[in-house]
Amino acid sequence: MNTNHNRGPARSLRAWLRHLQATDRLATARPGIALEHELAAVAKKLDGRQAVLFPQPGGHRMPVVSGLVAARSWIAEAAGVEQSALLARFQHAAEHPLRCNEVKSAPWQAVVHEHFDLRTLLPVPKHSEHDSAPYITAGLVIARNPDTGLQNVSINRIQINAADRMALLILPRHLHAYFSMAEERGEALPVAVVIGVDPLILLASQAVVPVDHDELEIAGALHGVPLDVVKCATSEIRVPAEAEIVIEGRLLPGVREPEGPFGEFPKYYSPRESREVIAVDCISHRLSPLYHTIVPAEMEHLLLGGIPREATILSHLKRSFTDVLDVHLSTGGVCRYHLYVQMRKRSAGQPKNVICAAFGAHYDIKHVVVVDDDVDVHDPSQVEWAIATRFQADRDLVMIPGAQGSVLDPSTEHGVSAKLGFDATKPLKYEEHRFTRVRIPGEQAVDLEAALQPLAAQAIEELLRE
Repeated sequence: MNTNHNRGPARSLRAWLRHLQATDRLATARPGIALEHELAAVAKKLDGRQAVLFPQPGGHRMPVVSGLVAARSWIAEAAGVEQSALLARFQHAAEHPLRCNEVKSAPWQAVVHEHFDLRTLLPVPKHSEHDSAPYITAGLVIARNPDTGLQNVSINRIQINAADRMALLILPRHLHAYFSMAEERGEALPVAVVIGVDPLILLASQAVVPVDHDELEIAGALHGVPLDVVKCATSEIRVPAEAEIVIEGRLLPGVREPEGPFGEFPKYYSPRESREVIAVDCISHRLSPLYHTIVPAEMEHLLLGGIPREATILSHLKRSFTDVLDVHLSTGGVCRYHLYVQMRKRSAGQPKNVICAAFGAHYDIKHVVVVDDDVDVHDPSQVEWAIATRFQADRDLVMIPGAQGSVLDPSTEHGVSAKLGFDATKPLKYEEHRFTRVRIPGEQAVDLEAALQPLAAQAIEELLRE
């Protein structure tokens, strides 16, 4: 793999959109599509086929884009690699981050608003039927460790509460740790919400790495060159120079406001609860900015979360099990809950150890299926076939009750979940052809153009005549 530079076209949001347009994967909507529900409905209709550019959405002068990376192959293309090499590319970037390159100015500094109303300044859509308000769904939340100054990047759902206030969901990860440190001191935590970046920065923001690892450095490694960043006006936070919009503010200590319900990635609503609050100090953007929204629970949302997790889980498993070959978080499992593991089985019982290790790789994982190396984990029908023909529940099932799971899984009790593992591998030894897959010699080498010859209707009729 070439790790010295990125051959892909994803060096900025605009460069990626031009590439999609040139390859017939950018649709344009009629001007004036409504921001409430209609925009999300149009984007969902084209999900996985085309990204969509919405001019003058709801009469707003700022265009909206959605569906930038709605297929796994698109993300590989953005990274400049074959789809089969995508996880290795991400692993390499996570393990070999590039320190960012700080520059003095950036296009997003062209227009600065110190007096504003979020509800009218930005074209923030209302996506799902029962969402409580318009939500920012593609904003990178960047914060610094109050002690070390090291940054963290995440994507959080952000509800527009008022002219200059936003509530957001913070899960117990790195941003939560940084804010807890500040809140214990009675201090606000400066944050920047960055909207409109290229696909590789979006992907890097979802890396599962230890605390105090700046995901922008992983983005630089994915690009193959250090990422240009620039300092915010109101804090020490550094943000991508090629961004479209930057919202600067502070997470307020001791303040909580109602947030939700919101349609989340499991395709259910999360409930209304009291959440942390950002007080917004200023908003900056390009002269003619583009606003990016991610339609919740659709492919762009699922893949951006799923692929970095796959890369992390694969690294985790291969450290202990060198015979693990590939992993896949299935779309049906919302790219979070169902993990398929492909391995070259060498000893009885080995798949069960892999199952246990997989549950420890990420608490979101609910069901694990381990298959042999002749089963493609990216093909759900092959995985189902392996379960149907190689699995027996009394022998091959692993169940763990009362484990930590996803709080967004509505079937759990406040995130406490049962886990199931399926050893869908064949035995190492079996008589004759009991577990030999049926194959036809030469099937892979068939050249249909050479093998098929169209016949005229009259000739077909003669062949079929009794």
